[in-house]
Amino acid sequence: TITGNFANVIHGLNANHLTDQVIQRSKRMILDTLGVGLLGTSTEVCHKVTQYSKIYSSDISSTIWGHLDFRLPPLYAAFVNGVAVHSMDFDDTWHPATHPSGAVLPAVIALSEATPQKKKISGLDLLLAFNVGIEVQGRLLRFSSEARNIPKRY
Repeated sequence: TITGNFANVIHGLNANHLTDQVIQRSKRMILDTLGVGLLGTSTEVCHKVTQYSKIYSSDISSTIWGHLDFRLPPLYAAFVNGVAVHSMDFDDTWHPATHPSGAVLPAVIALSEATPQKKKISGLDLLLAFNVGIEVQGRLLRFSSEARNIPKRY
């Protein structure tokens, strides 16, 4: 099936598939996303989702960007940090229209922080996870019939 083939491709990826060019571009995308996300922590919408998310707690937690003394369960940390990135709308984009890093990076970082200490992932593994997330997002968008006519709609 298409889904099975897609899953096999994604599952088969490893750090050896990352070229030097991909690594350098990924680092630039990550740095850009972190900068935009940190700026976004000062927006009203980010303050609202942060306040909303404070009702959730867990034994496992991840950092809220710009708030070193405040942590949330990984799901909500990724949500708040993703809202921070998207609230500024300066994060990276590609065609058809999508903002890949703002959706992927907060999730990857939240999960990496929640990983038990003895199983911590390397920086290269984080870059691989980031790129797999970008790849999955891009391919799903390409598969979507909704995305095909985006340029014609505008």
